[in-house]
Formats: sequence, structure tokens, C-alpha cells
Amino acid sequence: MQYTNNKVSDVKIAYVGGGSRGWAWKLMSDLAAIDDVSGHVDLYDIDYEAAQHNEIIGNKYGSAPTAKSKWTYTAKKTLEEAVEGANFVIISILPGTFKEMESDVHAPEKYGIYQSVGDTAGPGGIVRALRTIPMMEVIAKAVEKCAPNAWVINYTNPMALCVKALYDTFPKIKAFGCCHEVFGTQNFIARILRENCGIAVSDRSDIKTNVVGVNHFTWVTSATYRDVDIFPIYKEFAEKNKDCGVPLRHPESYFEYKEKVKMDLFLRYGAIAAAGDRHLAEFCPGSWYLDNPEQVEEWGFKLTPVSWRYVDLEDRLEKSRRLRNGEEEVRVEKSGEEGADLIRALLGLCNIVTNVNLPNRGQIPNLPLGAVVETNASFRDNSVVPVVAGNVPEGVYHLVAGSVDEQLTVARAAKERNLELAFKAFCKDPLVRLDIKTARKLFDEMIENTKEYLKEYFK
Repeated sequence: MQYTNNKVSDVKIAYVGGGSRGWAWKLMSDLAAIDDVSGHVDLYDIDYEAAQHNEIIGNKYGSAPTAKSKWTYTAKKTLEEAVEGANFVIISILPGTFKEMESDVHAPEKYGIYQSVGDTAGPGGIVRALRTIPMMEVIAKAVEKCAPNAWVINYTNPMALCVKALYDTFPKIKAFGCCHEVFGTQNFIARILRENCGIAVSDRSDIKTNVVGVNHFTWVTSATYRDVDIFPIYKEFAEKNKDCGVPLRHPESYFEYKEKVKMDLFLRYGAIAAAGDRHLAEFCPGSWYLDNPEQVEEWGFKLTPVSWRYVDLEDRLEKSRRLRNGEEEVRVEKSGEEGADLIRALLGLCNIVTNVNLPNRGQIPNLPLGAVVETNASFRDNSVVPVVAGNVPEGVYHLVAGSVDEQLTVARAAKERNLELAFKAFCKDPLVRLDIKTARKLFDEMIENTKEYLKEYFK
């Protein structure tokens, strides 16, 4: 890397999962939209052709007339070649295929278990973790061997278990996990301030929040906008709108929700649940929000079928073709994700405080040390320092602590390749309301469905 006039050039980024037709394009756009960092991105993917396609698209972003910085992209055939000498490693992979995801999400439905996402909590999250953690171990070893001083940014779910696997494999790794769910809660608060108080918030980051919890089950224990305490306003809004929720701007979307789960949890516990309703519901007892599809509809969110993801992939493959062939122009604009700005902060070009996932070193005193938790952290000049966020609130502690205990059990089960230990975690999950015999039947079926990615467990 070279520093000149408050700019950094020759930065090398390794993108693991570089054939992505979603997150990769966001990163390409975000990098092209900043004017003080430039460099090269090596793209690695088990689907080499997909990485080659993104090499073409990435170079279109990097050389677009509206690009503020110059970036070049190259597809690499091996993980080690991509990671070698990298300053930053970004991980955004799909662990398995949609076939395995279909089992994660839909196999439990035959037993009356419904999941709105199935990638972090619930039976789907557990089985996904079992096949993802060995992949993270391989990536961590490559970083240790080829770029031990690189900063590693993970976007893959299940977030907490992915980050923990990186540290368990390479304890000196400099890794953290990024998630945008808290951003959505800040935007919701901005909406409340605008509609209830006539306060226009220009940027969601101007709403200052203290975040505690685990990924996709985070909680805001204090929130302010300038000198305005958000909590009394939020409480009044929740009490007024708890039954109807907020109007949907895109009712056809599987990813929109009426915020009813979020408001219900606030009225139960007095803390702001800081993730999307689809994720929050999966950490709670199944009878609360996910008892059946009719109840899900009443709570104003949707079950996302994997069949939709197949259709969406076809649309994105077609977009990839158009971008490569010049039938559609690349658009350089900020995506709303923070990865590029976090890179700038770590290069010493700015300071940022934002929510990320890191091993607990005391930032949440009443959760186990070493568990990966989500709190704010300070990013500046080659350092990430977690902010001491305080305890998980007493009311929600039993829910969050139960989730952490489950995650630690799954992490150990994956590390030891011990499916029986994983089954114990499976049985304790709040969505798995089955007798032991039926739970075993479902677990065995889901393991069989993803067996191709679990070969190390059967040696």
C-alpha cells in the first residue's frame, strides 16, 4: 500500500465468494464511489466461471466514467492465490446450494415448525452452521498462511458462528462480522421521528444507539437523536400501532414487514429489538410469532420460500449477462452497506463507530467470554475496539443467553465433528417443540439432506 496526500493506493482485497451476484456488486459500487482508496480485488469462488464473470463486471465498475477511484479485478482459481498478500479479506459465501437451503427451511414444516429465514436460528440455522463452520476453518487457515495481518470482514450467516470459527481456527486473526439489521432499526426510528415529531433525520447514523446481543437478535438499550431521548417517543408509537403495524411500502416483497414483532417485543421488555421481524421471530418460542402461516400473516411478515430464491437467482444471472455484455450500464452509487467505509477507517482515513460482531472480551459482561456478540465498536487507524455496551437487559436475558448457549454448543459440535452434540442443541432450540423421538427423526432427515457437505462428520 502507498499513502499519498491523504489517499491510499495499491490496496489488495481478496473476495472469498467472489462469484456473488449480490454482495459483490454492492462492494464494487461502494469501492468505486470512494475517492481516497484504490487498488486491486482478487475474486475467488468455487464456481470459477462466476468469478470470471464478476471480473468483467468489476472492471466495468472500476473504470466507469462516474467512478471516483480506480479498482481492477481478477478471478483466481485457488483460495490461497486470492488471499496471498491481501490487506483485506471479505467473506460472502453460500454454504451449500439452494437444495440444502430448501431442506433447512422447508423440511421442518412437515413437523409444524416454520422459519421465516432459516439461516441463523432454528433447526435450519443449526444445520447450516454445521456445514458452514468447516468452510470457515479452511478460509481462516488460508489467511493464517497467506495474509496473517489482513483484516477479515465476514458477511456470511450464521454470522456469530462464522466469526467464532475464524477465531477458533486462527486465534490471532483480525476478523469481524458486519450486518445491516441495526441500520433498518435506525431507519425505522427515523420514520417514527418524522411521522410523530416532524423531525427530519438526514442520515440514519445520526441516531446514536447502544447495541447489545447476538447477531439478528440485537437490542438497543439507549437511543438518542441530538438531545432527543428516543425511548418515550418509541413507546408511544408502539402502543398506538401495536395492533395494525406500519403500512408496507412494497407489500409484495418477502423482506418487508409491519414492525409488529419489534413493537411487541419492546412492549414486553422495554428495550428496542434491533433486527428485522423475520429474524427476531426465530429466536422466540414458536408459539409467539411462528406457530403457523396464518399467525405469521397476522404479525405482518412473511415466510420466505426457497422457490423464490431460485427465481431471484435467474433474474440475477440475467442481470450478470447484461452487465457483462454492456446491455446494462453499471451504476456507481453507495449501497448503504459500510464495508468500504470500514476499510477507509482501518486505513486511517476516517473514524467510525458502528455495530459489528466480535468475540466477547467483556463488552457485554453478563454473556460468556469468547462468545461472538454484537455491540458497537470504534474503527480507526488499523484497530477495532469494541465499545463496552453493558449487560443484556434483565427481561430479555433468558432469551439471549439461551441463544448464546445454543450457539456455543453448535460451535463445539462442529469443531469436534460431533453430530450427537449438535442434536442436543437442536432439541433445545425454542422453535423445536417436538418430543425426542420426532426431533431425532427431523434432525436425521435434515442431516441426510445436507450430507454432501458434512463428509468430515462421518469419517
